[in-house]
Amino acid sequence: MITIREVAKHARVSVGTVSNVLAGSGTVRHELRRRVEDAMAELDYQPNQIARSLKTRQTKTLGTVVSDITNPFFPQLIRGAEDAALERGYLLITLNTDDHLDRERRALSLLRARKVDGILLVMAPDPGNSAHIASAREAGTHVVCLDRVPPGVPVDSVSSDNRKGTRMCMHHLIAKGHRRIGMLSGTTEVQTARERLDGYLEVVREAGAADDPSLIRIGDFRLDSGYRLAKELLLESDPPTAIFASNAMMGFGALKAMHELGLRCPEDVSLAVFDDIPFGDVIQPRLTVVSQPAYEMGRLGAELLIARVEGRETSPDPIHVELAPELIVRGSTAQRSR
Repeated sequence: MITIREVAKHARVSVGTVSNVLAGSGTVRHELRRRVEDAMAELDYQPNQIARSLKTRQTKTLGTVVSDITNPFFPQLIRGAEDAALERGYLLITLNTDDHLDRERRALSLLRARKVDGILLVMAPDPGNSAHIASAREAGTHVVCLDRVPPGVPVDSVSSDNRKGTRMCMHHLIAKGHRRIGMLSGTTEVQTARERLDGYLEVVREAGAADDPSLIRIGDFRLDSGYRLAKELLLESDPPTAIFASNAMMGFGALKAMHELGLRCPEDVSLAVFDDIPFGDVIQPRLTVVSQPAYEMGRLGAELLIARVEGRETSPDPIHVELAPELIVRGSTAQRSR
């Protein structure tokens, strides 16, 4: 078995330098770090992480808990977190909750039992029950919430300005002449859904558009609910001329409903969605979207978490990072035609 001393000899550096590289220390000069990394690769050196964790009391492992791994938004977020983790020598474990609070509790319990150094968490719908998050933090496990911020829990977070993004998109639809705009919302037990619904209502009322409760349908951020609710809206006697979907999956469900009903997008009904996804500009029509930086959200969240774990961030107050979304206008929205 290759030892750390052999790596040091091969790289022509001290054992301490190799140890610092393995620990992800930022004090090692780039040239020396590269020599150590090349030596480890050439010798196929595999550090005994279990032994190291006993010495350092760190496992160099982070947990990520997301609400729906099938939603294309979350793989982008995880990729950002993973890239940041690997750069600092951390392994990332990802678990999925399917938006079930019991599964979230079990996921956090499992990760704590595995002695992860910290957890990135996208919360399941949580009507004020965040005791398991507080318990993890009190036990010394660092937690950073992504996308969704738990109310009343002093925890670090990285999220997007949901209200601002929705307002930008609604102003775009209003400028296109739409006054009856349907809203496909995720469950209002989720903070992001509430904020997007609030943004929708604010613009509707400011613009004097149709403030009609029947234009708002509450789903669960999944394709099936987007399909079902959009179909209900479009079969009304006075259907909307445009639909705003609270996320991309519900937007795809709305497109499916339009196609099934023989409606053209955007000629008959305009469609805009919150969230851009890798193939959003490939499908036809190309989707008008509120793009939030999912990759950057994951990356910044992991960087903040690692800074907490390594003691480089010591603020006693929670750190909240709110990223700015961007409106990208494509072919799925057009001037009102009726």
